[in-house]
Amino acid sequence: MTTNHVVEPMQDELKAKDIMVKDVMTVTEDQTVDQVIQLLMDHNISGLPVVDEDNHVVGIVTEGDLIYRSKKLEIPRYFTILDSYIFFDNTKKVEDQIRKMVGYRVKEIMTKEVIAVDIEDTVEDIATTMTRKNINRVPVTKEGKLVGIVTRRDIIRAYASG
Repeated sequence: MTTNHVVEPMQDELKAKDIMVKDVMTVTEDQTVDQVIQLLMDHNISGLPVVDEDNHVVGIVTEGDLIYRSKKLEIPRYFTILDSYIFFDNTKKVEDQIRKMVGYRVKEIMTKEVIAVDIEDTVEDIATTMTRKNINRVPVTKEGKLVGIVTRRDIIRAYASG
């Protein structure tokens, strides 16, 4: 005799809206790097969503973006293949690196490709995304607008109290 066991999903599975920080500190693209540094230090946080006038997430600025400013700039001029020299014609990547390193405004140093989650996404899905993408925080949106933020610490706290 065989018995089929069906695993039912937990009815009260935690979602982004259950663990997110709702009072999110944000910055705009036109704020200065010095202002961002001051906010991060004053509030002991490691990143801030960048929003437009309608509260849509347009970027994120993190300690990693700021540390990038201190890295050594290495500009390869050419590479070799089978004893042939191939020179770089496209300097766009180098220009982007320089802009990020010397940027004065948030828009010049922020990460523009932001991974955000929906307010209804499960904590399990958020944790999986954060792990796969190697990110420490995700903005939470509802209908495209910022409503919160979830950090790795928020997920750990949820597991600890669960």
